Amino acid sequence: MVRISQRSVINEKEAAVPLYEHVFLARQDLSQAQVDALAATATEIVEANQGKVTKTETWGLKGLAYKIKRNRKAHFVLLNIEAPAGTVAELERQTQINEDVIRYMTVRVEEHEAGQSVQMRKQDRERTRRREREEM
Repeated sequence: MVRISQRSVINEKEAAVPLYEHVFLARQDLSQAQVDALAATATEIVEANQGKVTKTETWGLKGLAYKIKRNRKAHFVLLNIEAPAGTVAELERQTQINEDVIRYMTVRVEEHEAGQSVQMRKQDRERTRRREREEM
């Protein structure tokens, strides 16, 4: 006779929905409002296909290591997604079609990072250092 503990049943239910991190780079000539609209569109795609976006972070306009489709900079956006694989496939398909998105990457993760991402914490540290230098 096999005994299953209550904990293992709960863990199986939690693991039923895969977790993903989806990062996309938008063209440098877009305004912040247009980038936010792209993130909202991605969220709508996920939610329309039985998924859920748990966190959206806009990392801002950053320089690229090399030109991508004639862009030296890009707006970076991160989405934490809980959705089945078909939903992510549809999101990637529609992201590929969008001319405002120059690159994207989706990675399956075991769990989402709690709080701010490393990139956001780095930006906060840099802002704090700038303020400290200005006060001197």
